[in-house]
Formats: sequence, C-alpha cells, structure tokens
Amino acid sequence: MKNIVFDLGGVVFERNPHHCPEELIAFFSFIRQKPMPEFWVEYDRGTLSLDEVVHTLARIKACDERTAAGHIAQGIALQEEIAPTRDLIADLKRAGYRLYVLSNMSREFIDFLRRKPVYRHFDGEVVSCEEGCVKPEAEIYRRLLTRYGLDPAETLFTDDRQENLDAAAAFGIHTHLFLHHEAERSCAELRARLLQ
Repeated sequence: MKNIVFDLGGVVFERNPHHCPEELIAFFSFIRQKPMPEFWVEYDRGTLSLDEVVHTLARIKACDERTAAGHIAQGIALQEEIAPTRDLIADLKRAGYRLYVLSNMSREFIDFLRRKPVYRHFDGEVVSCEEGCVKPEAEIYRRLLTRYGLDPAETLFTDDRQENLDAAAAFGIHTHLFLHHEAERSCAELRARLLQ
C-alpha cells in the first residue's frame, strides 16, 4: 500500500459530544440519517447555498432562520481533530505514505477544516463542494484516481459509511470501515494493517 485516503467528517474531524450543548447535538441529529437528507447532500455538492440550507433547516426544525444559522456556525466552530486519527496521520506521513482527502463537505465547513494543523499532512484532496459530485457517485472516485495518478491496488480508503466504501471497492480500491464512535479501535486496526 502506498496511498491512504481519508474521509473527513467522523474520521478526521468531529463535534465532540462532551464539548457540545445538547441542543446542538439534537439539531444536527439528521446528519446520521440513512440516507442523508437530500438538502444536505446538495449542500455538500455545492448546489445549495448556506442561506438556502438555513431556510430549509429553519422550516424542518421549526425555528427562526437566525437560530438555524447560529447552530450551523456553532457546528462548524466546534469541529475538532479526532486525536487518534490525527496521530495516525502524522505517523503514516513519517512512514512515507501519500495521504489524500476524499470527502463530502460544504464550502463553509471545508474552509474551516483546512486551517487545522492535521490538514498540512495531506498531499491532495477531492472535496465534493468543489467537484459538483458526491460519494458514493462513481465520478468522485474517478477524479481522485485520475487527478493524482493513484493505482487502486496500492490505495486504501477509510470512511465511516459502508456505501462509500462499496463504491470505492468497485474501482479496486482497498477499504476500511471507520467506526466514528470507536476511533481508537479503528485507528489501531489501521496501524496494524499499515505500520507493522
């Protein structure tokens, strides 16, 4: 294996529930729905603006738009590096792996996350809001492989949604399911696979 590709939300970054108000956790509960709500998918795709998402969420959550906008801003500001993943990424980089991002992420979120220290370790990225396509659509995987000249047989992708891994596997990419509530275990599994 030469190339390790990371999803961001729930793998590299999270809103730590111990640092979040209960109200905010409840507000963002839709993120874990299967399937993801269509308006959020389109926000990640870059086809819905933040204002349009605020309007939709205010209607769905039965709150005013100022409250919805405040929750989104707080949800961005409370994104933290997941410590075991952060440490794993640094160790993989030192070991000589090429590291990449493949993530469904909106403009406001990715602009914030790119300023975090862990992000300097990545050699390249494919982010949905800049591509107009989202996981698990085949095109976003094709762009990752083509843009960086990656051999699927030498590439491993870790994500916390099985459907995204299944789509990667269709290209011959190796996969690893990241359990976002068990980050230490997931990172230990990756260490055993990649750093032994």
